[in-house]
Amino acid sequence: MHYYQFNIGDYKAATGHLSNEEDLAYRRLLDMYYDSEQKIPLDTQWVARRIRVEASVVRDVLNDMFEKHEDGWFHARCKDVIAAYHAMAEKNRANGRLGGRKKNPVGIPVASDTQPIAKATINYKPETINHKPNNTVAPPNGVTDSVWQDWLSLRKAKRAAVTQTAIDGIEREAKKAGVSLQAALETCCARGWTGFKAEWLKDKGEQKSFAEKDYDFKRARWEAMTGRTSDQEFTPLLEIEDDTAH
Repeated sequence: MHYYQFNIGDYKAATGHLSNEEDLAYRRLLDMYYDSEQKIPLDTQWVARRIRVEASVVRDVLNDMFEKHEDGWFHARCKDVIAAYHAMAEKNRANGRLGGRKKNPVGIPVASDTQPIAKATINYKPETINHKPNNTVAPPNGVTDSVWQDWLSLRKAKRAAVTQTAIDGIEREAKKAGVSLQAALETCCARGWTGFKAEWLKDKGEQKSFAEKDYDFKRARWEAMTGRTSDQEFTPLLEIEDDTAH
């Protein structure tokens, strides 16, 4: 096949981690896969010469974005697109043998077409096993459900995977800023940040205000859980929590 539908947004989301040279190699590898309708050969040197990219780069991209089989480098999405292409072509040929349709719906190729047009294939989504987002991370302790759901929605809108590594990184930065993970995630939601860095709080005044809001949140949560309001009981608990965090 010499045509496949290209979805810019899906491609950018799946390849944002690639360097410029790796991105070039990946695009040319996809073209080779679709053009030959075969898996990418295992002879990396041969492939590199054909797509005119350094063999080391080709090797890294194949390991990252494809799945190695005994007979070549496999890409599940390419297989699905090729299968859909041939299914549509066969349907068109069958319609042609029956005399064709009385009226050709918009976007459906007729039997005389040498290849399907844009509507004939499904959107191209170059997903790989290694880069499918994992949204099964459990809500961290101390984070309210509303804030957690808001943060999940933000990550989804920004096409950022929800992983335990991401949560751990935000929590480390929150500790550097002297605030809770709850407060850090609230700030991410308010400012459209997928991540959080202590240094992003512009000045000491802002950090102080941020810490005060965090204190109010912790105090309100403690009072709701215990039914107590004494400063003498709450302050020591907060100090123990801060010592543990650092």
